Amino acid sequence: MGHHTFDADKADNLEDAGSRYRYLSRDELLGALAPSSSDRVADLGSGTGFYTDDVAPYVDYVYGVDVQEAMHDYYREKGVPDNVELITSGVENLPFEDGQLDAAFSTMTYHEFTSGDAIQELSRVLVSGSRIVIADWSADGEGESGPPLKERFTAEEAATALRKGGFDIQYESTRPETFVIVGFRT
Repeated sequence: MGHHTFDADKADNLEDAGSRYRYLSRDELLGALAPSSSDRVADLGSGTGFYTDDVAPYVDYVYGVDVQEAMHDYYREKGVPDNVELITSGVENLPFEDGQLDAAFSTMTYHEFTSGDAIQELSRVLVSGSRIVIADWSADGEGESGPPLKERFTAEEAATALRKGGFDIQYESTRPETFVIVGFRT
């Protein structure tokens, strides 16, 4: 794992649409992910399922992957869609077959799981040509929201790590506090 995980006792904060969509809107995520009704997708660091719920209506199946069972408990209380399976796991050791996933996305959790092992694992479980979307807090930000700046990465650092792991970066955007990267597994 990375530097830290989000405090599950503050999970209610992850359900604030005004705050969450300020940094990544539903439409932006769906546009970057370009989901298909037959896709099997992983939400990496799914937390309370806030963004999982946005993607679920557009795909066949979503795996909500989070290292904290307490986050899954919160999501269960909220109500999990029928086509979502919750998986308690770190990204570096995903319980999927080789090439099982058609896409994966991470919303504000890349800094928590990134490592060479995690990126290699993503490359393993994603089918060739599949899409990965990473939206995270930027080290180029001011640190007014999100984790401390020292725990963040720049878009360039994240894109370089993904390239080294077998991803072709198609889109990269840096904003005041966040970045978004869209890549394809080669």
